[in-house]
Amino acid sequence: MHTDASLVVEFLNTVNVEEGTDLLEDAGQWREWAAAHALTANPVAEARAARDALRAAIGDPRLPPGSDGTVSVGTRISLTADGPALVADDVVGAVFAACARLVVRGDWIRLKICPADTCLWAFYDESRNRSRTWCSMRVCGNREKARGWRARAAAG
Repeated sequence: MHTDASLVVEFLNTVNVEEGTDLLEDAGQWREWAAAHALTANPVAEARAARDALRAAIGDPRLPPGSDGTVSVGTRISLTADGPALVADDVVGAVFAACARLVVRGDWIRLKICPADTCLWAFYDESRNRSRTWCSMRVCGNREKARGWRARAAAG
């Protein structure tokens, strides 16, 4: 997976619906997560608002899209040896810079939310035709297909 996609997916998955955990509920863990990514942690409320807006934008059914769709972040354009680069020092800025690069490359549509109600894990669809539905066919996809089969068998 591309590094931009990895950063975005890891940020989106700081909430784990299946386990009922949210890394942003512990400021210490949040700072450790940011430090592990060589970034500065944003205030928790700001990070949560950004994460929820991004999750809603890629289809998390628990979250309605933002009222105006605007999230302010701090980024800058820096001239590097490879040319101009969109960069940021804090997590939210870096994640949104990564999202912007994904949009420019046409890869934004590859960010998805698993439709399994007990999962809702964010993932990057690396399939050739961008048709992947489940975060994992072995776990969520298999559960849903088995559930559908049992329902059809009971009805028939």
